[in-house]
Amino acid sequence: MRIQAAVARIPKGPLSIESLELEEPRDDEILVRVVASGVCHTDLVVRDGVLPTPLPVVLGHEGAGVVERVGRAVTKVKPGDPVVMTFNSCGSCPSCADHAHSYCHEFFPRNFFAARPDGSTALSRDGERVHSHFFGQSSFASHAICRERNVVKVPADAPLELLGPLACGVQTGAGAVMNALAVSAGQSIAVFGTGSVGLSAVMAARVVGATTIVAVDTNDARLAFAREVGATHAFNPKDGGVIERILALGGGGLNHALDTTGQAAVIRDAMACLAPRGCCGVLGASPMGSEITLDQVHFMSGGRRLIGIVEGDANSDSFIPTLIELQRQGRFPFDRMIRAYPFAAIEEAIHDMEAGRTIKPVLMM
Repeated sequence: MRIQAAVARIPKGPLSIESLELEEPRDDEILVRVVASGVCHTDLVVRDGVLPTPLPVVLGHEGAGVVERVGRAVTKVKPGDPVVMTFNSCGSCPSCADHAHSYCHEFFPRNFFAARPDGSTALSRDGERVHSHFFGQSSFASHAICRERNVVKVPADAPLELLGPLACGVQTGAGAVMNALAVSAGQSIAVFGTGSVGLSAVMAARVVGATTIVAVDTNDARLAFAREVGATHAFNPKDGGVIERILALGGGGLNHALDTTGQAAVIRDAMACLAPRGCCGVLGASPMGSEITLDQVHFMSGGRRLIGIVEGDANSDSFIPTLIELQRQGRFPFDRMIRAYPFAAIEEAIHDMEAGRTIKPVLMM
């Protein structure tokens, strides 16, 4: 079939909306009519050539839509089902066997190599190979092909136009708090970086009952928004003394910290804010080969921990519906971060996100 898709052809170049040919789904694949797709920072990192995803490629990995066709081996969903498409995994490695799908031993090739495991792609243009299956979906398109492992059925009355960001950014931030760090009632946390991931973490910290929730960012408007959705304190590093101001809150430091920036200096500050036995989670993307330097005595003597977090340690089949229900109850207002753009305005959406004018753009197909 012919579809419309946004194609990345040149590193750091604009995405062009083109008419492409899409193969029929294979036996283990699902064809989804995309209703909406979030735009994530990871899409831009790949567009810019920071990671070795081949070009030309259709990006997009926060897709929500309706199942149109399924392969003969698919039993999880059927035509007509509303779904969210999330990250891909192999299903057979030790991590997948332990239900830790976000740490799949094949996570990188399954999500960033933009091809099926056999190397084939589902997209082409007049015989030209166009890479597909980015994060198992390539959802910057009118239609996408995914697999049972990375499709999540959602309630029939759920607002599909809002749900795409749950697939990655929102799931990552909320899951880091609720799953990986397991923040509990009465505890404290600082979130460094208040983009959509960091703000999702702030909202989740309020949901679980954290009593000290610190937001740290250089954007005062984002800090004000963080206070609206759950932060009890908001600090701008430009004002100086962030570590001292956090430590002055009492308790000898925080129980948890979360870095969403991927910047080594910020991670060092986040670690410095921890109380003994505190834990800092790192989920911000940084260039390959980046290193983190810590104060070894502070790190070791207090039994502090530093952990990497991918996709919020989430079991998407259960976690995404949980976040939908929390939003319905008014306890997790992730929808307040979203600004809708028509698909044709994808470049405007990207520019607005890069400029900080929009927290989470969502493309409406």
